[in-house]
Amino acid sequence: MTRTRSPLRRLLAGGLAALATAAAALVATATPAAAATTPGIDVSRYQGTINWTSVRNAGIQFAFIKATEGTSYRDPNFNSNYTNAYHAGVIRGAYHFARPNISSGATQANYLASNGGAWSADSRTLPAALDIEANPYSGGYCYGLSTTGMRNWIQDFLSTYRSRTGRYAVIYTTTSWWNQCTGSWTGPWANHPLWLARWSSTPGALPAGASVWSFWQYTATGRVSGISGDVDRNYWNGDRTRLIALANNTA
Repeated sequence: MTRTRSPLRRLLAGGLAALATAAAALVATATPAAAATTPGIDVSRYQGTINWTSVRNAGIQFAFIKATEGTSYRDPNFNSNYTNAYHAGVIRGAYHFARPNISSGATQANYLASNGGAWSADSRTLPAALDIEANPYSGGYCYGLSTTGMRNWIQDFLSTYRSRTGRYAVIYTTTSWWNQCTGSWTGPWANHPLWLARWSSTPGALPAGASVWSFWQYTATGRVSGISGDVDRNYWNGDRTRLIALANNTA
């Protein structure tokens, strides 16, 4: 999701396009065949300065905004994006890019909660998201952790975030990474909303044990008024009323 991983992501996107040109053309549109009813985006500093009023007027109703990565990085555009999205009427949440090989899950959950990932029942603040996916840095695809080690790391993060905020964090991942690196762990899905990353016209297979996706990132090459260049496009699996219920912890 974060463009610090752009070489890996672009390589993946290019491979998918080469394998299925027609499908890739569909991915670039704003209307996948199995779209849910509430459109959104996710952004970081790589989108530059965003006109959030234009974004909202274009029909975007929610956004996940990069807040933190690892134990020391804070997105320089987070404060402006998070505040301006709120005032434009966009329901927003923070997200943290996980680095499981550099500290404990608890350390990174606390870093997120202290740097933008806190929560309040104001109808426009979603529980924060844990972005856990293929390692774009050195250390191996699964960050050098065993499946048991990865499960423990994720549980440590989730439990700490819940202790800090009272909310179950959203989990952003791909089906292939999750099944490989956690050993098809089913534990979180009873409480934690799934934010599925799959750049296609359909969500496809879900991670082991997940019965439904809550959010779906269906393209990395979307376009939205108010943002210059590509932006990740997403759907919430329901209407705005249900999204507000999630934001307010009344769902």
